Amino acid sequence: MATVATLAILLALATWTGRSIGSLLINSTDNELRPIMQTAVTDVSAGRLPHSDTPYVQVRVLDTAGTPVDGQPPPELDDRDVSVLKAGEPITRFRADLPIRWVGTVATAPDGSQRLVAAGIGLAGYTQAQRNGVNWLLLAAVLGAVATGIATWFSVRSSLRPVERMRLDATRLPAGERLPLPDSDDELRSLAGALNGLLARRDEATERLRKFTGDAAHELRSPVASIRVQAEVAVANPDPELSQEVLGEIVRESERLSTLVDGLLTLARSDAGELPTAQPVDLVAAAEAAVSRSASTHVTLQAPTGSAWVQAAPTEVDLVLDNLLRNAKLYARAQITVSVLPAGGFVRLIVDDDGPGIAPEHREKVFDRFYRVQDDRARQTGGSGLGLALVAEVVRRRGGTVMVTGSPDGGARFQIRWKSL
Repeated sequence: MATVATLAILLALATWTGRSIGSLLINSTDNELRPIMQTAVTDVSAGRLPHSDTPYVQVRVLDTAGTPVDGQPPPELDDRDVSVLKAGEPITRFRADLPIRWVGTVATAPDGSQRLVAAGIGLAGYTQAQRNGVNWLLLAAVLGAVATGIATWFSVRSSLRPVERMRLDATRLPAGERLPLPDSDDELRSLAGALNGLLARRDEATERLRKFTGDAAHELRSPVASIRVQAEVAVANPDPELSQEVLGEIVRESERLSTLVDGLLTLARSDAGELPTAQPVDLVAAAEAAVSRSASTHVTLQAPTGSAWVQAAPTEVDLVLDNLLRNAKLYARAQITVSVLPAGGFVRLIVDDDGPGIAPEHREKVFDRFYRVQDDRARQTGGSGLGLALVAEVVRRRGGTVMVTGSPDGGARFQIRWKSL
């Protein structure tokens, strides 16, 4: 592209310069003829017949109609040429053999008559000089563009050689290794730093995906194995009562598996950056609906009589409420309290239970994926370690905060803070 642009510019300059050669030749000829013409004017004004001391220069004296008064043959000038010369403007007469350049002016003879004094010279080589000049300049433009292209190619190759070495080093890097940073503080060092940052993010994402895949496979193995074992028992024992009991267990394990898969899909979409469209959601109405869905007489709702609007997707609010209530029901002894508290530019959602609570050393980790405070108890209650992770993910991507502390009822208190409208 640079070579093409250079060629176009050089061709344009060559064409313009070639066409200017004729103007330069004519201007230099005019500068040579004018002193000769002024000498002739002086002679005519003094009553003398002018003559030229310069070879090949014609000096003519005509009347104002263009008729010679110097005793020489008529010059090849028509009426228009005579008018132009009387006005003091030079002209060029193009003939088949040789162009002639004329300059002229009007002088007054001693007898008071007006005379046209003109000086002319043949422009030998004018046409050929113009033609050859353009051709040579165009050739020079092409050669200059080719030379520029070759120089640019070598320059770019030389400049990109360190980048090519860096590329080869990057392809051979083992996991966890980084590119060495050049000593010079230039763009190459910045590129190496950016690549190292990219490699770090890649390794982090790979490790996170590996851990997530391993944890998901481990969690999915339990309900799948349980369903398989229960199905084998039902097949091996055709007793109707036992089969009915086994089918009930299979249904419960299937529900656990379905919940686990839904959670995994939600987290995968969140990691991929998929965010549902936000809209105003009444947190009070959503909390009332969640309490009704829980179908538990131990859940109490404390909320203002009006509305408390937050900016989120309705499905996100339902997911947060359902997971918090499900978690509280697993560990509560007798009482669960759900509170909605508008406060300034935020709305707080608080879920208290009177269960065993969460020790301080576990409170930061309970929102990690697949983390369980009591693994055996969680397995017995059907927990997968994804519910609270989903809550934290949904709330944080809407600009809210989530935390867990001790509850006044003796158990755990989960506090969600959303931006209000």
